[in-house]
Amino acid sequence: MPDSPDPRAERALTRRERRERELAAEARRKLPSAAAHDVAGAAAPLAAPAPERQAAEPAPEDRRPAGLEDLFAPEHAERPAKRRGSRLGCLISALIVLLLLGGVVAGGLWVWSAYGERIASVMGWDGPHDYEEGQATGEALVTISEGDTGEAISETLHEAGVTLESDSFYRHLIETGDETTFQPGVYQLQRKMTSAAALEALNDPATRLENTVLITEGSFAADALENIAEVTDVPLEELQAAAEDYTRFGIPEEAPSIEGYLFPATYTFDPDATADDVIRVLVDEMFERLDAQGVAPENRFEILTMAALVQREAGGEDDMPKIARVFYNRIEQGMLLQSDATVAYGADSTHTVWTTDEQRADASNPYNTYVHEGLPAGPIGLPGEAAIAAAISPAEGDWLYFVPVDLATGETVFSSTLAEHEAAVARLQEWCRASEENSTYCE
Repeated sequence: MPDSPDPRAERALTRRERRERELAAEARRKLPSAAAHDVAGAAAPLAAPAPERQAAEPAPEDRRPAGLEDLFAPEHAERPAKRRGSRLGCLISALIVLLLLGGVVAGGLWVWSAYGERIASVMGWDGPHDYEEGQATGEALVTISEGDTGEAISETLHEAGVTLESDSFYRHLIETGDETTFQPGVYQLQRKMTSAAALEALNDPATRLENTVLITEGSFAADALENIAEVTDVPLEELQAAAEDYTRFGIPEEAPSIEGYLFPATYTFDPDATADDVIRVLVDEMFERLDAQGVAPENRFEILTMAALVQREAGGEDDMPKIARVFYNRIEQGMLLQSDATVAYGADSTHTVWTTDEQRADASNPYNTYVHEGLPAGPIGLPGEAAIAAAISPAEGDWLYFVPVDLATGETVFSSTLAEHEAAVARLQEWCRASEENSTYCE
């Protein structure tokens, strides 16, 4: 159907229509170009004469937001209401955006300061987590015990210098979905291996040393016997029974147990070795090491008791001579040693560095150096050669106190006065509260 003709094109305009067109043209001439564009963009003709339309609109002052009077300069009052409202809306929107951005930035800075290290670790932004191929060197012996999980083995590999980080190997197991069941024993690996290479080596029977056990410094006699039973054919019950009759191996009767007399090292036993054979090898090795450092047989018990205490308390070998000096100084001045390590050993609570008020007040514990004067009743672990040397030749100094201020690194502060010591203790407490990761060391 053809378009209908416009009836207004075929007749003369009425007076009212002419007046509407004149008013519209006059309004376009007076408006700025941008405002004129807005009016020109309206598709429908003006619905009412300008005077009537202006009367229906509120005065410009009526549209001002409360509290923003300073934003309305006199020249703005002459502008069309639509343009003022548009600019005001843009200004308010800009202010809101700036405030939101400021909040986001401030919030982001707080989150990063509090959790940035952990976020970077999870996202993989904090550098490499594994050694590169071709870096492997030297030799590292790693002991895997019965029931060790992938996470525990990952920590063991890192401590032996095999992997870059404590969770490098565990990350690799998770990423590859590997579900290998690892056999207990001692494995001969290299230092600075990739996690993939370490996994391959642990699955290679050739790297597992038959009848070879690693006894670590600072471990306990009970743990050593369990490790031996896991990698040899000697039953644990037979090893424990032999250890109970420890004087047969030359250990003095004043020693309350075999604790301290098994030298920590790597041993390979004959397949037909008996429990007595195994115990004698470890004890004889300890005596040979003591003899080599000039310790007379009658002084072995005292030296091993001090050495085991130093071994358990030290964060590293460099601190051992200082720690020995602290304990000797306290003994000379008639002070209690007040070692939490000895209390924990006697209370069978060696899984933590802390002791309770009740444990420290327990006089029935012969290892409680908060109650009993002098050295504890006997060694509280298996000391290594460095700890024995520290017990024989302590450092020179007047220290009476020491406390670790970073349990992750073992950093230790030595003090000569109680005030200095209390300040160091405050540093440790602050370190424990510094992060969730730190707090796990302080439980």
